[in-house]
Amino acid sequence: MKSVLIIGMGQFGQLLGEKLMNLGNEVMIVDKDEDIINTLAPKYTNAIITNCMNADNVKSLDVPSYDACVVTIADDFQSSLEVTSILKDLGAKYVVSKANTDIQRKFLFRVGADHVIYPNRDIAEKLAVRLNAEKVYDYIELDETYSLFELAVPEKWIGKTIREANPRAVYELNILTIKKNNRIMPTPTPDTVFEEGDKMVVFGNTENIIAFTNKKK
Repeated sequence: MKSVLIIGMGQFGQLLGEKLMNLGNEVMIVDKDEDIINTLAPKYTNAIITNCMNADNVKSLDVPSYDACVVTIADDFQSSLEVTSILKDLGAKYVVSKANTDIQRKFLFRVGADHVIYPNRDIAEKLAVRLNAEKVYDYIELDETYSLFELAVPEKWIGKTIREANPRAVYELNILTIKKNNRIMPTPTPDTVFEEGDKMVVFGNTENIIAFTNKKK
C-alpha cells in the first residue's frame, strides 16, 4: 500500500484516483473547486479544497509524507508547472505531472518532475501500433528505445523450439515468458516447443519488434 497525493480532480485525476483506491492505496485528493471535492470526498482517504498555486497551502499538505504526488491539472499548464515546482521545493519524494504536448513535457522535467505522463500521445501510439501490427495484444514502452510486447507466436514457429526459431539472433527478440492456454511459463528454455494459440512476452528494441510484427513484413 502506498500513499498518493493527487492535485487536480478532472476526468483523468478521478480515473486515476479511483483505480489507486481500488488497488488498496491511501489517496488524498486536492482541488480548488469546492463542488468537485464535496462530491468526491466520500470515496477517498482524505480530501481538501485549496488552491495549490499558493506555496503555503501546499506546505500544509505535508508533501514529504506521500510516496508520490501526482499533478493532473488539465486546463491550466502554467498552474501545473508552478505546482510541480512547489512540490519539489517542499521535498516531494516523487512527482508525476501530466502534459498535453511535447513542449509541456520538456518544461515539466525542467522544473523537477520525476515522471511526465502524456495520455493523449500514449493512447494514440498504442492504438497505432495495434492497428499496424499483426496480433499485438499489449505493449509497455520502457524508454525511448526499448519496450515489452505481448504477441501471438508466428504460425511459422508452431512446432519449433525456441532454439530452432532463434528469435534473439534472427530478430533481436528476447522471449521473457510464454503463455499456454492462459498459463504462464515464467522461464521458457531453449527446448520449449511453440504450440498453436501460444502468446509470448518479448523484450527488445521497439522499432525492431514493430518491424517483426508489421503486417507487410
